[in-house]
Amino acid sequence: MQEDIIKDKLESRFDYLKGAVSVPRISRLSVDLRKENLNEVLDYFIHELGFKKLYTITGLDLGDSLELIYHLDSGRNLIINVKVRLERENPHINTVIPYFLNADIYERELVDLLGVNVDGLPKGNRYPLPDNWPQGQYPLRKDWPLPDKISQGGV
Repeated sequence: MQEDIIKDKLESRFDYLKGAVSVPRISRLSVDLRKENLNEVLDYFIHELGFKKLYTITGLDLGDSLELIYHLDSGRNLIINVKVRLERENPHINTVIPYFLNADIYERELVDLLGVNVDGLPKGNRYPLPDNWPQGQYPLRKDWPLPDKISQGGV
């Protein structure tokens, strides 16, 4: 299976990935990374393995930390999910726009909805929240208090 071949390549190329790569199901590979290793591994995925498409970036609040999942594709019926955990307080990650131009919109979502600081993200409009949204209010965080209008069924 191509999943096992890529898993072996990753674990032999990067010692720190031994035990951090899994095959959750057919046509899927999952890689858990430290944020410091993201650029090095993305370089390898793109230039050596041909994973040149970023489908999306998913941001999750895990309670004690935040997790970003970069969903990559090579066009060979295999999706790789690259997972990076960030500290909950003052989370920082470097932009991946140099690798994937379409990352701009996904990274803006991470900023607006989860409060992730994306270092190197070009200045631009907020997305998806309106410009007058209150600073420090991140609606996808588990501890975000629902405003009265929303909690009472209004908008």
